[in-house]
This record gives sequence, structure tokens and C-alpha cells, in this order.
Amino acid sequence: MPNFTVERLSFQHLAALPTAWDNADYKALLAKMDYDNPEEIAPAELKAMCQMSLTDLEPADAAKLVLDYLFADELKEGQIDQLAHQLQTEKLWEENPRLELHEGFFNATQLLYEAYNGKFPHPQAVEFKVKVTAADAADLAVFDDSPAAPLLRLLAPGLSDSALLHRLFGDQLAGTTFAEAPAILWQITPSDKTATSVVFDVISSDYWLEDFKYADTYEAPTHVDAATAEAAE
Repeated sequence: MPNFTVERLSFQHLAALPTAWDNADYKALLAKMDYDNPEEIAPAELKAMCQMSLTDLEPADAAKLVLDYLFADELKEGQIDQLAHQLQTEKLWEENPRLELHEGFFNATQLLYEAYNGKFPHPQAVEFKVKVTAADAADLAVFDDSPAAPLLRLLAPGLSDSALLHRLFGDQLAGTTFAEAPAILWQITPSDKTATSVVFDVISSDYWLEDFKYADTYEAPTHVDAATAEAAE
């Protein structure tokens, strides 16, 4: 199993994910609210107009509309109704059992939190840069196809043994499959790659990785998931 040097380069908190919403999303939401001619709104005003229109609705109705826009293919109408009420008081991006929906729940809450001046839970994510250096250039191949699981296995030793990640996913961290990893590391962007190192820009919830801000430089092993390795063969 290859060993790597892990160095945290930066760490910051995010109130919103940088690619969560764009003008096409705001236009689509306005259309769902029967706004006349949203395409005629100046681009710089689309976000404010969308949020203003959302606040014309009751909070539960606004939440339902946003969730329906994001999850029409993943959730049934009854589920969306229930989640729309939960969204007003619960941090669904942490508490809902379907991890693959967490990033979407975060984005929905963030939009509504801003629109309603804090009537929804306060969303907070983390973004950090971490440099991973291999002893052998060939070892970096573990990140080529599905980087989330091997990278999360490298980040885990930078957290305390009592961290939630260890308590809930100790078997996956040590084992051969970690299907939940891509739902925990929401965005992974590699940069500054050399023959033996790569810098990853990681965005996740502070629920999982807040304590990585305390991580010092350390060494740790990692490995690809068995399914990824088999697919590559």
C-alpha cells in the first residue's frame, strides 16, 4: 500500500458553494414561480429577483419549490413535502440518511437562508487545499479514476480518533469499498501536479472535516476501492 506525505496548505469556511447556482438556475426557478419573462431581467439582478420572489411564498412552499427543482428525479412528491418542512429547522445536509443528496440540501438551504434573512438553518461548508506527495510517481495513480475514497482515507489520519468520520465509517476507511466517499467530499479539484505530488482543492461540509483545520503535516497510506481497481483492469 503506497504511503504519502499529506500537507494542509489552507483552510477556510464557505457560506455558499462557488458553483451552486447560476443565472440559468435563477431563471428556471422564476419560471416555476410563474414570473413573466425572466429572460428579460438583467443578469446582475437575477439572483436578487429570484430570492425576492421566493420570499413572496410561505417558507415551506419556497422550500418545496427549490427542492422540487433540485430533486424532481430523485424524490417523490410526498418526500419533497416532508423535507420542505424539515428544511426550515434541520440541517438536512448533515442529518438526512441519504448522503448523496447532502450537497443539494446544502445548496437549497443556502439559497433560502439568504432569501429569508436567516429563517432557515445557517449553512457552513469548508474548503481547503491539501498537498499530497508520493515517494514514487506511479503511486499517484490511485487518484486517477475515483479520487474521493483514496483521498478521504488520506485525510482521515489528520482528524482525531474520535472524529465523526472515524466513528461512522471506520470500516470503510480501512476496507476495500467506500461508496459514500463522493457524497462526503462534495468537490475535488486537482491542481499544481508534478511528477510526485498533486494539490487537491476540497469542498465538504464542516460536519465531516471541520477539524482538518488543525491537521499538521503527516504521512499516511491509502488505496483505491476494489470496484475502481477492477474497472481499471
